[in-house]
Amino acid sequence: MLHEVSGDILLTRAQAVAHGIAPSEHFDSGLALGLREAWPAMAKDYRHYAHQSHPKPGEIWTWAGAGGIRIFNLLTQEGEHTHAAKAGPASVSNVNHCLRRLRHELDKGEVKSLAISRLATGVGGLDWNVVQPLVKQHLGDLAIPVYIYVTYHKGQKANEPAG
Repeated sequence: MLHEVSGDILLTRAQAVAHGIAPSEHFDSGLALGLREAWPAMAKDYRHYAHQSHPKPGEIWTWAGAGGIRIFNLLTQEGEHTHAAKAGPASVSNVNHCLRRLRHELDKGEVKSLAISRLATGVGGLDWNVVQPLVKQHLGDLAIPVYIYVTYHKGQKANEPAG
């Protein structure tokens, strides 16, 4: 069940967080920076993973941290993973592939709640009116609560309704 909420996604009670990144992500701006500051090991682990696996747009990389938190890093933006690569814009195709893969992970039943950002609309440059229907299509019929953070309010806990 989808719930649109306002607040700071870093203060979510959800077991997992999903957000969009680029293959060459440096976790140096926006939500990615906040996640790096909260879980520095995640950014370090991603760099190691990326150097070994050379991730491509449309894939997801999942990180599990202490306390049971899971971060689903959705590679919604274009670009290659190379030392000097710059992140390109997000694409609807990449968002669609990522959401399909995220749904596959969520269908395993290990994650009991998810907080998701306005995927691919910040640095990725997509319009939320284009992305929102994809989120609803892929995640709308899940039995777990999915909190879509539509408005950011730093330091403010969102009203996340129970399951």
